[in-house]
Amino acid sequence: MITLEEFVVLLREELLLPLTLADAHRDLHEVAGWDSMHLLWLVGVLERRAGCVLNVADLFEARSLEQIHTLACSAAAPA
Repeated sequence: MITLEEFVVLLREELLLPLTLADAHRDLHEVAGWDSMHLLWLVGVLERRAGCVLNVADLFEARSLEQIHTLACSAAAPA
């Protein structure tokens, strides 16, 4: 899977949000421009990149982009 820094770059480029690494640690409600539609888009991108199905319920409970990244990485990790 990708690093947290690469994850932020992916979000910045694909969502056109002015994100920094510091934003990854903020509560999602504090991230400028973030909404649940971004999460739905992100699920599709991450599933394609990781080659696995992510637990969307867990992702919706995540409080930060860092937590989303961690969940996606753990789902993509080989068993």
